[in-house]
Amino acid sequence: MLELAAELLDRVRSGTPYVVATVTSVQGSAPRRPGSSLVVDADGAVLGNVSGGCVDSAVVQACQEMLRSDRSPRNLEFGYTDDDAIGVGLTCGGTIGIFLRHHDPRAEPDLAAEPDLESAYADATRDAPVAVATVVRGPRSDLGRMIVVRPGRPHEGTLGDERRDEVAAAHVTDALQTGTSGTVDIGVADSHRREPSTLLVECHTPAPRLLVFGAIDHAAALAQVGAFLGYRVTVCDARATFATPARFPYADEVVVDWPHRHLQTQHLDGRAAICVLTHDPKFDVPLLTAALRLPVGYVGAMGSRRTHEQRLVRLREAGLTEHELGRLHSPIGLDLGARTPQETALSIAAEIVAQRLGGSGAPLRSGIARPRSTSRSQESR
Repeated sequence: MLELAAELLDRVRSGTPYVVATVTSVQGSAPRRPGSSLVVDADGAVLGNVSGGCVDSAVVQACQEMLRSDRSPRNLEFGYTDDDAIGVGLTCGGTIGIFLRHHDPRAEPDLAAEPDLESAYADATRDAPVAVATVVRGPRSDLGRMIVVRPGRPHEGTLGDERRDEVAAAHVTDALQTGTSGTVDIGVADSHRREPSTLLVECHTPAPRLLVFGAIDHAAALAQVGAFLGYRVTVCDARATFATPARFPYADEVVVDWPHRHLQTQHLDGRAAICVLTHDPKFDVPLLTAALRLPVGYVGAMGSRRTHEQRLVRLREAGLTEHELGRLHSPIGLDLGARTPQETALSIAAEIVAQRLGGSGAPLRSGIARPRSTSRSQESR
C-alpha cells in the first residue's frame, strides 16, 4: 500500500474509510509482485491494481463488501484452470494470494493494532525510508496487526507481544536495507508462540543510485534508461567541457570532478550501481579500486576484452584481491549484439537488473544461460 501513499494520506486526513487489498504471494507467472495493492474507499474510488486487470474486478467487489459489512481481515486466492477459462482467474497461468484489510481513520485509534499510518504515508510521500509489516497468516486474533519500522527508530504498533515485535522488527529492518517487499515467516521458536505466522513487509526506500562515470554518448543513453528504471542518476566526469546538464537531460545531477574523488564522498547501499565508461587508465584504476571495495550491488566497466585484461593487471598492481576483481562486470553489459549507444545502454541496464534480481540473462524460452561476449560497440574500446 505504500506505493499509493500519497492517495492514502489524503484518505486518512479526510477521514475516509478504505480497504486495502495487497498481493502477499505469487506462484508461477503473475503480472504483479508481493506488496502491490488495490484500494477501494468509501466514496467508491478505486486506486491501483493487483493483477493488471485479470481479477481486479473480483477484488474490488470483495473490498466493497468489506466496506459494507464484515470488516474482519481475510485472505483471497486467485488462479486459473482450463475448466473455467472464462471465470475469474489469472490468464497468465499463475496463482496469487491477496490480503484484505479495512482501515477507518474516523475510529478511535488503537495503537495496539493500528500504528500511526498517517505518518508512515507521509514518510513515503517525501521519500523517507519506512516499512509496514502486517500479519497476513497465523492466529485469527493476530490477522491484520501491524508495526511500522523506520531506520534507527523504535517501531510503532505491536503484533501481540514484545518478543514477536522484536523479531519482526529485525526482519523488517533487514528488508529495508535492500528495499525488498515480500513475506517473512516467524517461527514458533522465534517468537515463543504456539502458532507460526507470516508477515507481509512493505518497504518504501529512496530511489536506488546509478552512478555513471564518463561523459560520453553512451552515458547519455544510460542515464535515460536508468531514469526510466527508477534510479537516481549521477553523471560524473573531470572534463567540464563534456560534463554539462544540457548533454545529460535525464540525469538528476551532473558533477565535474575526478571520478574516484567524487565516489569517495558518496554514501551508497547494496542497491547502487556504478558504471565506468571512461576506459582511460588514469580515471579507471583509482575509480575501480575504490568502487570494488564498496558494498554496492553492481560495478561494471566498458572496454574490449583486451582492454579488460590490461585493466586487471593494473588493478592487481593497485592491490585489489581476486575476490574484489571477481565483482567486476567487464566487458560491461549482456550480449545483445549492441551497436549504438542506446542499444549498449539497454544491454548494461539488462545486466544490472539481472544482477539485482538474480536472473540469468538467458532467453526465457531456453532456460539455459549463454556465455556473455563483448558487445560490438565495445570491441574497439
